[in-house]
Amino acid sequence: MATATTLGYDDLPALLRRLAGDEKHDWSALSTLDVLWVLFARVLGEEDRFFLSKGHGPMAFYAVAAAKGHIPLGALDGFGSFGSMLGYHPDATLVPVAGVGSGSLGHGLPIAVGSALAGRRVFCLVGDGELDEGSNWEAVQYAGRVGLDRLRAVVVDNRSSTYHWPGGIAARFELEGWTSATVDGRDHDALEAALTAASDTAHVVVAEVAR
Repeated sequence: MATATTLGYDDLPALLRRLAGDEKHDWSALSTLDVLWVLFARVLGEEDRFFLSKGHGPMAFYAVAAAKGHIPLGALDGFGSFGSMLGYHPDATLVPVAGVGSGSLGHGLPIAVGSALAGRRVFCLVGDGELDEGSNWEAVQYAGRVGLDRLRAVVVDNRSSTYHWPGGIAARFELEGWTSATVDGRDHDALEAALTAASDTAHVVVAEVAR
């Protein structure tokens, strides 16, 4: 997924200020900012696939995508307006780098499993609250059972889950045969190391982000 770098990490606050109208999802957006930046600036390769399953509050995703040249900078100013390519949930037909339309929670990870089965290395960004949807756990169970080593899930844990999985999110994945790493969701070096770690099965990175 090679693109020309047009702007840097320090430019993201200014890009975010151009996106207005969905302030109720500010925390959902800001908690993903560093994970998205590390993925697009350091990790994703030309042949990799990315799926934005965590579609609520996509402002950070749009800012990073614009900074990396995937969408026009001018599109940020019309965010959420009629006719804009940037909706309050990303439309993958308008913003292909999103990978999947994410209006309903729990779709991205099952689709990522299918893409990984087709032979692509896949990264899927999921929210902790989204894990309340059972379709995710069907995907997790299957990927762990078949040792789907081309699949990487990234769970942004911003403490929005209803059920608060006993033992933590990583432990729940490990029960299904995944390897895991839990890191500070603002630490770019730790995120990169966890996302690129070798594994002979499906691998999850839990990025913890505190308010």
